[in-house]
Amino acid sequence: QVQLVESGGGLVQAGGSLRLSCVASGRGFSSYAMGWFRQAPGKEREFVAVIRGNSGSTYYTDSVKGRFTVSRGNAENTGYLQMNSLKPEDTAVYFCATASGYRGTYYLPSSYDYWGQGTQVTVSS
Repeated sequence: QVQLVESGGGLVQAGGSLRLSCVASGRGFSSYAMGWFRQAPGKEREFVAVIRGNSGSTYYTDSVKGRFTVSRGNAENTGYLQMNSLKPEDTAVYFCATASGYRGTYYLPSSYDYWGQGTQVTVSS
């Protein structure tokens, strides 16, 4: 069973930074892509960023471009989301997710095989 664990969330003032981590474990784990999603109260889960493939191609939703950076650790089972210049509208529970193979629709939650439990990010104004 594959498990993903996020960490690094917390309370930060607007303009501040946080770095989220995601560590995967379990037998048979293979991560072609690691995506990050977020869900605010009363809203649907939305795509934030993804890193995928051997080349490490990255994609971001427009609202975080230039502020967030997704990356992989030296170990295949680790990923990060560096969040800078945070805004109150970034407040949400953030989830990491992995896909074992290529999926064209990386921005859809249904494209991912495993999910973490989420970590709360709160940005105060």
